[in-house]
Amino acid sequence: MKEFIITVVPTKNPAILKFETNHFITKNNNYEFKNIDEAKNSPLAQQLFYLPFIKTVYISGNFIGLERYDIVEWDDVKDSVAQQLVDYLNEGEPVVNEDDNKKKVAVTVYAEVTPNPSVMKFVTNKKIVPTTFEFKNIDEAKESLLAKQLFMLPFVKEVFIDENYVSISKYEVAEWDDITLELREKIRDFIAEGHEVVSATSLQKQKTDAPQAKLEDSNLDDTSKQIIDILEEYVKPAVASDGGNILFKSYEAETKTVNVILQGACSGCPSSTFTLKNGIETMLKNMMGDKVQEVVALNG
Repeated sequence: MKEFIITVVPTKNPAILKFETNHFITKNNNYEFKNIDEAKNSPLAQQLFYLPFIKTVYISGNFIGLERYDIVEWDDVKDSVAQQLVDYLNEGEPVVNEDDNKKKVAVTVYAEVTPNPSVMKFVTNKKIVPTTFEFKNIDEAKESLLAKQLFMLPFVKEVFIDENYVSISKYEVAEWDDITLELREKIRDFIAEGHEVVSATSLQKQKTDAPQAKLEDSNLDDTSKQIIDILEEYVKPAVASDGGNILFKSYEAETKTVNVILQGACSGCPSSTFTLKNGIETMLKNMMGDKVQEVVALNG
């Protein structure tokens, strides 16, 4: 059973507080209740309206927003409200009794070949994650229910997930003609049922780690920063269209070598060496002059 943790987040409106949860509490639906009668389908909202200072209840994927009347200040009651929400959620009580007919999310998924013959890209018509996630095996996929389900299929080798697509690397035991339809339908059904592709806990951790990553970036030399800017603006979009990703690893000033990490369809791709030498390396040499001599790729 999931253990819920609440994080209290202020908003621009001093009367409204967000109580963020570490797990999703609705199936991609948003709700607003102005009074207890409107909240007949939400046992949680009904309970909250018994608090005399609650004016409006907002319930979304991973937070509960509460608007108060002026009879209290949030500083005096927010901790007790947060504890009440934690207790309620951890008891497994229903948040909103959602109509089964509304649970399905309209989504289309199509398969797209990549330069890597062992990788197929499955593109969705909606955003499924805010950033990239790479899973080399089922143990690494503990925070992604979709990736775990895909690894249950014996021919799935690796899973790479970006904003609106899933790249799947297969073992040679299977041919794409035999498995593409099964994979496409599995991904489509998973998203349509409103499941979270990557857990809110993992997304929150990534958000927490981001400031540290920016701090590390700020300690880089000017040449490294310039290389990162070029990769982000000119290289990443092209690589993403092929179902992969490229990350800056390091710059060696002595040898003028740029080290990068290839992920997704680019990792282990037979044509990636050609692309690296004739595309990325040439571009960096032209744009950076004699600061770059060679680009070396490490598979993610």
